[in-house]
Amino acid sequence: MRQFIKTSALFVAALLTFPLSLAAQTDGPVGTIIIAHGAGPDWNAQVEKIASLAETGGPIEISYLMGPAAETHRFQDAARRLADAGVSEIVVVPLLVSSNSGHYDQIRYLTGEIDTISETMQHHLHMAGITPADVDIPIHLGKAIDDSPDAARVLAERALELAESPADQALFIIGHGPNSAEDYAAWMENLRPVADTVMAATGFRDVKVGLVRDDAPAPVRAEAVKRIREIIELQYALTGEPVVVVPVLISTGSVSKEKIPADIAGLPVVYSGEALLPHPGLADWVEARVRENSSRSVAR
Repeated sequence: MRQFIKTSALFVAALLTFPLSLAAQTDGPVGTIIIAHGAGPDWNAQVEKIASLAETGGPIEISYLMGPAAETHRFQDAARRLADAGVSEIVVVPLLVSSNSGHYDQIRYLTGEIDTISETMQHHLHMAGITPADVDIPIHLGKAIDDSPDAARVLAERALELAESPADQALFIIGHGPNSAEDYAAWMENLRPVADTVMAATGFRDVKVGLVRDDAPAPVRAEAVKRIREIIELQYALTGEPVVVVPVLISTGSVSKEKIPADIAGLPVVYSGEALLPHPGLADWVEARVRENSSRSVAR
């Protein structure tokens, strides 16, 4: 009888403490990991700026997949810090142009959505010591930029800053782009509605979009650049005015400052190379991705 009472008392105590511990897990704020490709200090500083502007209702960590800061901003460490801070769940926001890429697959692997990735992508993670998170709270993965209206608004503003008379000028939106034909089609499927949104918001006479396919084999890239140059020449022939060229890139770096200027050299264009970051509109995008992927609403 005495043993029965003791066992019952332990059972009741467990029942009383279980809801309290469960509440401690579910009542915490939503944690966010902004994960980006990563590059040099100037490139990364623009990611950090957006992280400081985003208001998600909880703590925000930054992780990089590559570059000098990848080893000091590992995904598993960011997730552990958020878990130790008492968040109830983690939303991972991929600061990438497209969800159709090897880098997005890396993030899917890190968040547990897929079990394997290509040998090359796995090697990149291994070199920086990056592994999937080991935490006991839910992790939700959001989409990349894709067809985001927030990104379209940033591109519209970038374009208007360069235009003298949008109604008389054409706009070309130029991007990096993937290797494979399948991913190229998926990128363009998202970027065409972005171009339509930009045109409606700005009133440019004509808006086109194209990708230089920077990581593709040399002949593929050369053909992509040739096509873009031909379209810009046609836009100029239509309007008789310099064509505004705006890159759809995450941050400024060698692609925006060196490669694209070389690709469009000699054409009648207006180009400054300003990327999506560090425009505060990308902070709106981060907040939107957290709202979309959290199990509950968070502060706007």
